[in-house]
Amino acid sequence: MNSLNRIEISRAALIHNFERCRQLSGNGAVMAMVKADAYGHGMIDCARIFIERGAVALGVAEALEGAELRAAGVTVPILVLAGVVPQTLPVILDARLTPVVVDPSILAELSHLAGLRQLTVGLHLKLDAGMGRQGVLPADFLALVRAVQSFPNLQIEGVMAHLPLADDRKSASSDQVLATFAATTAQLAQEVPGKCCLHLANSGGLFYVAGAQFDMVRPGISLYGYYPDGQEGRAAAAPPLLQPVMRFLTQVIQVRQVPAGTGLGYNHLFTTSRPSIIAVLPVGYEDGYLRCLSNKAQVLIGGRRAPVVGRISMNLTMVDVTDSGAVQVGDEAVLLGKQGDQEITADDLAEWMDTISYEVLCLFGKLNQRVLAA
Repeated sequence: MNSLNRIEISRAALIHNFERCRQLSGNGAVMAMVKADAYGHGMIDCARIFIERGAVALGVAEALEGAELRAAGVTVPILVLAGVVPQTLPVILDARLTPVVVDPSILAELSHLAGLRQLTVGLHLKLDAGMGRQGVLPADFLALVRAVQSFPNLQIEGVMAHLPLADDRKSASSDQVLATFAATTAQLAQEVPGKCCLHLANSGGLFYVAGAQFDMVRPGISLYGYYPDGQEGRAAAAPPLLQPVMRFLTQVIQVRQVPAGTGLGYNHLFTTSRPSIIAVLPVGYEDGYLRCLSNKAQVLIGGRRAPVVGRISMNLTMVDVTDSGAVQVGDEAVLLGKQGDQEITADDLAEWMDTISYEVLCLFGKLNQRVLAA
């Protein structure tokens, strides 16, 4: 028996968004970011779709994610962007993953284990060109390059950096990071024989930073239908627009008529000011529909917006459907996505939750049953 709550993932929207990102890359190489279970959308299904459409590589955060993809039959390069530490190296090597190296400390162990397996490991270097989080500083970049080359069984295949403010089109930061990345990696020609893959552009870089494409782009949130700067980005975007991929659906399990002055739910956080019709939904913070949405969020029932009222609890949410027409048990309620002409987006939910669309999608997608739709 299936849950009353479900997440629908649109294959057509995933394909549309991938093609839009590839178009913006100049039809260049695309590494699809599928970390965090593809931002809650289902890592394996999404990876297969992106590869079908031409993704040349996948990006994950942890080695375990990469190993799961390999076990599912994925053969394209898989970059491990975080968590390349001694205890993860055996998994990285055995699953033929590509480690992203952030400093020299891992090189000796990586080379040793590669030698035991008679492997030559292609790796990517992480340059801190302004992100201030992980990676080697520009002044130490050549030293890291030379350190890699001093070890057997290791080979530099690429260099990456990250844009910290790519979602802010008014900031000068992205141009500065771009210039630092270009100038620093220009030194590779004298140090590394052959071609290295340079990649900088995340979704914000792809959409907003001219010249950031280099040899490969790394879209993440845009693959799943959202702009890195939220509603502002969608309003300013040129067509064709990205298409949200995820819908979060549930159904009405009770309809109650209550008089004016009725306190609803825990702490009576909401009291009716008129005779009201209240629909009860079997969803709550267990499902990622957080308490902070209490008395803020809206859902779609019968193609109309209806406000969430009272405290959201672990498994139940109440909605005022007094103005929603005839509502009955079994009716579909949409927490995220379209119903009729109305739509509730992850950007709407992010505003109500005081967060970003990324967190909304990860929460909902990871905590609920998912179905891949056409």
